[in-house]
Amino acid sequence: MQPIAAPLLQWFQANKRLLPFRQEPSAYHIWVSEIMLQQTRVAAAIPYYNRFIAALPTPADLAVCEPDALRKLWQGLGYYNRVNNMQKAARIVCEQYGGDLPADYDALRSLPGIGDYTAGAIASIAFGIPAPAVDGNVLRVFARLYNDDADVMTPAAKRLFTQRVLDQMPKATPGPYNEALMELGALVCIPGTPHCEACPLADRCLGYAAGRTGELPVKPAPKAKTTVPVTVALVESDAGLLLQRRPAKGLLAGLWQPAAWEKALTKDELTAALAKLGVQATLTEPLPPAKHVFTHRVWQLSGWRGRAEACALPDGFVWAAPEQLAEVYPVPNAFGAYMKR
Repeated sequence: MQPIAAPLLQWFQANKRLLPFRQEPSAYHIWVSEIMLQQTRVAAAIPYYNRFIAALPTPADLAVCEPDALRKLWQGLGYYNRVNNMQKAARIVCEQYGGDLPADYDALRSLPGIGDYTAGAIASIAFGIPAPAVDGNVLRVFARLYNDDADVMTPAAKRLFTQRVLDQMPKATPGPYNEALMELGALVCIPGTPHCEACPLADRCLGYAAGRTGELPVKPAPKAKTTVPVTVALVESDAGLLLQRRPAKGLLAGLWQPAAWEKALTKDELTAALAKLGVQATLTEPLPPAKHVFTHRVWQLSGWRGRAEACALPDGFVWAAPEQLAEVYPVPNAFGAYMKR
């Protein structure tokens, strides 16, 4: 394989997007942006990034942020374990490294929620350490460059591709090189049919020469997701909307939601379930069916809307006034279709 760094970096300088975390590429800014971008498109993540950095400008601020306030900042991004792990990592950074992320790949890799890719991105971009940052974009680029039909999800293939990334890396500019690879995968070497006519590496891409770019990379077929019925009670009183805190561990840990049961309930069964909480509700309006897809499961949502008299509630339930819904209680997007009502 011919060297790729020179044409790649030249292309990057001419075509890179002006993103807020590139304007001030501190280790903390890179860390926050990379964690957000793990499951979120760049355009969607930017407003969240700006709001997050404005509210929590340093690891020390993140470390002491009240958990519900932190989740409220994250609300809408999903995969809340990401921000929970960020706070755990921030506390370690403050306790062990004086409040600054360490300029060491292995130390970064040891922090909660920071894997090989994120450690490589922070180390290379913030500190100039020649560490690879191999995400799905980079795997796709290198599968096509080398015309390699190995299953990129296997550990052996990831190790091989990571070594190729490292072999091509200019030791003087590892950060721009890693960023350029990510940008190429995001803008040009996209999934499906890539824009090979705009690629700075087309003249040395073995997949392009073989006419196989559309076939690469090779990935296993996705596993079937488990479908779970969820019945929601959207109950309002003069004191606000009935909310329930989810368990401290597991899916959507610690977040708030409308009262819900992970099973199919009839209107009468839902009324009885609410009565067990002390809520004497009159359910009048069926909620339209909705669906929310997680990594390994699919929620099929249904339920009823109604009213009740405000009453004392058991632990883990509250009546949330509209301003509290907006500012205090983080409710996941899984219930977005109903919360808008």
